[in-house]
Amino acid sequence: MTSTSQHSATTLRQVLGLPVIVAALGYFVDIYDLVLFSIVRVPSLKGIGLAGQELIDQGVFLLNMQMAGMLLGGILWGILGDRKGRLKIMFGSIFIYSLANLANATVHSIEAYAALRFLAGVGLAGELGAGITLVSEVLHRSIRGYGTMIVATVGVSGAILANFVAKQFDWRTAFVIGGVLGLMLLVLRLSVAESGMFKGMESREMSKGNFLALFTSRDRSGRFLHSILIGLPSWFVVGVLITFSPEFAKVLNVQGSVSAGNAVMYCYLGLVGGDLASGVLSQLLQSRKKVVFLFLLITVAAVGVYFSAAGVSAGVFYAICCLLGFGIGYWAIFVTVAAEQFGTNLRATVATSVPNFVRGMTIPITMLFQVARKSLGIETGAIVVGVLTLVIALFSLSRLQETFHKDLDYFEEFI
Repeated sequence: MTSTSQHSATTLRQVLGLPVIVAALGYFVDIYDLVLFSIVRVPSLKGIGLAGQELIDQGVFLLNMQMAGMLLGGILWGILGDRKGRLKIMFGSIFIYSLANLANATVHSIEAYAALRFLAGVGLAGELGAGITLVSEVLHRSIRGYGTMIVATVGVSGAILANFVAKQFDWRTAFVIGGVLGLMLLVLRLSVAESGMFKGMESREMSKGNFLALFTSRDRSGRFLHSILIGLPSWFVVGVLITFSPEFAKVLNVQGSVSAGNAVMYCYLGLVGGDLASGVLSQLLQSRKKVVFLFLLITVAAVGVYFSAAGVSAGVFYAICCLLGFGIGYWAIFVTVAAEQFGTNLRATVATSVPNFVRGMTIPITMLFQVARKSLGIETGAIVVGVLTLVIALFSLSRLQETFHKDLDYFEEFI
């Protein structure tokens, strides 16, 4: 075997190592639960006695409760990740959202449903950031993009399983299956070792997981804020265009029945392709920023196609949902950029809180959409909100530094 082939084999073993696989499976279960509500929104709300306009209004309310939980959990798990370790939050988060999923199968009131979606959100918040942080720290900087690509690509395919399960079983059983999958994953995590960078920091006397330190320096607060804002279009697409795709399909006079479950499935099929393509492109171009910029432009085009789809067939509409998913498939690169912006003593805090702040931005995005649709109509209102998120993301991207070649073995210093 030549030295080149030996190096390639070693690289492949590292990229497909246990930390990457376990992080990917954790995100897979995370995404299953995260999108399951969007898929079963209508049947579950009908199942507890709601109908008509309540399916939208209470659907937005429950989605916002879930996202509020993720916002709180993102801060909580991030701080614990830098103080107690990456693996511990991966265990704790999956345990909480697995139990919340099981309990979701028993709800009979909107109040109980809301409380459990909030609790599930808290649990879900820890998975992606912890996984990306761990993978970024255990892999060499020349290949860590491949590792985070695998985490995201495998993870987002959990949405496909969620749609399949929701079609084969009733919504209560679908929640039970998600809870069982999460508890099974806990066993596999027992074999994963902690990050060496965290171990090297663990015994040192320094500030770790200091969330408030993100706001005591203009430089740190700027890096943190812009890391969040480049992800806004992702949750405009998922939280508005995909979640409420049946309503948009009616306004656009789409020919044939459109279900939220199928729209989510096709969107996440696109996301799988987008995460794979963006990860490979990032490695080939040796740049994170160029790839994020390219995929934001694809998202702009996809949103334009979505609102130009008047009178198309349901099949064409689903294809457009797939294109939307591909456009926002820079999710792995987006979280990797956030992790690479900060030192080891703040990395988990940032990598865990940033994606959940973006998810939490679903609350103002959907609230703004609700206001805009009442005054401008559902179509124009959504366009206004979408343009706003895309402009903000492009501006924030211009303010961030390129991090592809950055050595992550350093600490943030607080004065």
